[in-house]
Amino acid sequence: MATVRSAHTVWSGDLPSGSGQVSLDTSGLGTYDVTWKARAEQAEGKTSPEELIAAAHSACFSMAFSHALGEEGKTPDRVETKAEVDFEPGVGITAIRLTLKASVPDLSEEDFQRLADEAKTGCPVSQALAGVKDISLEATLES
Repeated sequence: MATVRSAHTVWSGDLPSGSGQVSLDTSGLGTYDVTWKARAEQAEGKTSPEELIAAAHSACFSMAFSHALGEEGKTPDRVETKAEVDFEPGVGITAIRLTLKASVPDLSEEDFQRLADEAKTGCPVSQALAGVKDISLEATLES
């Protein structure tokens, strides 16, 4: 049976000058202001769909990578994933850059890169974002 998570947004006004609030319903963790300006220009304390996608992608990738390590009998000391999502008005999401820094005892660089690539492909959020033509990964194994 599928697990369902939900959020909702209430928007008022037109696109350029209007605003909204997105609420994380399942967790109840908060309600966040969203505006077109935060999406297409400067955030100024507000979020955007792309920032929320970046959060989801970095969390999902970290989980997928940790799972891939576990399948190899490895446990990471630390996994840090940054996701940057590029948005061009009138075009859409044009690129996503994942940057992984991880400390994994007794793991070769070759295995690290292989598992990072597998996690990028296997991450459910990566799969959901398959329409984005440029999803890159830079992975660094730290000691």
